[in-house]
Amino acid sequence: MAERFAAAGAIVREAIAGGAFPAASIEVGHAAGPQWRYATGRMTYAPDAAPVDQATIFDLASLTKVLATTTLVMRAIDDGRIGLDDPVRKWIAEWSGADREAVTIRDLLAHSSGLTAYLPFYRNYRGRIEFQPAICGLPLEYAPRTQSIYSDLGFMLLAFILEDLQPPSPGFRGAPGSSDPSRSFATQVHRLASFFTAEPLRFNPPRTWRDRIAPTEVDPWRGRLLAGEVHDENTWALGGVAGHAGLFGTAAAVGAFARAALRTIAGEPLLAAPATMRTFIARTSVPGSSRALGWDTMLPTSSCGTRMSATAIGHTGFTGTSLWIDWERDLYVVVLTNRVQPTRENNRIKPVRAQLHDAIVGEVDGDF
Repeated sequence: MAERFAAAGAIVREAIAGGAFPAASIEVGHAAGPQWRYATGRMTYAPDAAPVDQATIFDLASLTKVLATTTLVMRAIDDGRIGLDDPVRKWIAEWSGADREAVTIRDLLAHSSGLTAYLPFYRNYRGRIEFQPAICGLPLEYAPRTQSIYSDLGFMLLAFILEDLQPPSPGFRGAPGSSDPSRSFATQVHRLASFFTAEPLRFNPPRTWRDRIAPTEVDPWRGRLLAGEVHDENTWALGGVAGHAGLFGTAAAVGAFARAALRTIAGEPLLAAPATMRTFIARTSVPGSSRALGWDTMLPTSSCGTRMSATAIGHTGFTGTSLWIDWERDLYVVVLTNRVQPTRENNRIKPVRAQLHDAIVGEVDGDF
């Protein structure tokens, strides 16, 4: 009998040999549990680098947007603490001006707020107390809701808002950047993670995890190999915790989240009320956009390949990570790599992602 997912495994090994990434950990499954777990490669391309296994931890990068920020916003909506169509200015005083007064929480989630994609704030700013006014003072790049430009900045603001939703502790009078630790974004995310997995999934991993973490880039700006230190510079300047990046975790941790998502979509109130999650995974009406709220949706040209259902949702991470959920098939695919090792200029992963997902869906459908 042929080995299950043999074609997918061969694609990963060939990608490692071809220099796309040195390390990979994959989990494929459905709501009832994982069906295939596969880890291969070494932590770096150094000949003496440690081998990768299923316990290897990766910098998840922008998977933080869906695992953490989007899910916490859903829960806050269910609790009645925030509304999708609340103006951003209701929550952030610095967000002011005629060009942006109608921008909503929904717009931030849909990447249609008018904010630019990225700016290197880390060169001049540190912490929320400096980032928040800097972001809010930017001129908008386009009229809100006329298009979608994928923006880290909007998700930074969402994390700031989440920190401020509940009243502060009695007697607390902190300014932005000095929030009550019990309400911090990191604390909220760690509590959420503990709900659906005991696997490693957190910001700022402790030194005791260091040997298990796949290094990312030899960063010329920080002047060192990043191992257990967040790759994204803006997140680093925010103390390693942000709404757009910063989580570290295993493929099993991301898989546990994916199973909770599948069960939520199917009707169990795990990550949020099922109706809320159904709203969040529907493609928006923003012209030319494939985005849902927080999530991206399937396009034949995207990282999920050509074979997933049209309703599939997913997200990628700059470091070489991805999560795709084809809920009509009751299928999820977690792919974690460190494609930015040793440099972010390495883009050989791009064709590999589509080939790998097509091979996995082909196996699930019985075509291979």
